Amino acid sequence: MSEVAGRDPEAVSRFVERFAAQLVEAGLARMPARVFAALLASDSGALTSAELSEQLQVSPAGVSGAVRYLSQVHMLSREREPGSRRERYRVHSDQWYQALTNREAIIKRWEDALREGVASLGAETPAGHRLAETLAFFEFIEKDVAEMMERWRVRRAELFGDDQDRP
Repeated sequence: MSEVAGRDPEAVSRFVERFAAQLVEAGLARMPARVFAALLASDSGALTSAELSEQLQVSPAGVSGAVRYLSQVHMLSREREPGSRRERYRVHSDQWYQALTNREAIIKRWEDALREGVASLGAETPAGHRLAETLAFFEFIEKDVAEMMERWRVRRAELFGDDQDRP
């Protein structure tokens, strides 16, 4: 990990491990949580597999599995270094917004499946009633999330301007 003048590498490491522990508590697997926290804590928001392995003191295979998972759930992106075959893994300043936006699409698919389930099982059966209640819950939060995301776009522009990412 490249050191920045005045930054205590041990303090950064403690932050990475504490934040990763919070992500694990919320349901993220340990290695993806550590990789994500390390990327968030890097000034550039991007590190190579070798840099992540060195910083986290883990094998390249562990990093590879973690970045594969994080990429699949849209929590990081991969980019090639110019003139190299080496990839860098990057988190963006609007990472949480993008992750939540991707969850909205998943919730819509769940709603479709739940509607089919209610129709198949019958709304008056206990299972159909349970599915209908779950569907109503997702429809309720979907509306609130969409409104909240719009408010965040406005608030983010007020706080940080229109820059999508800062180095």
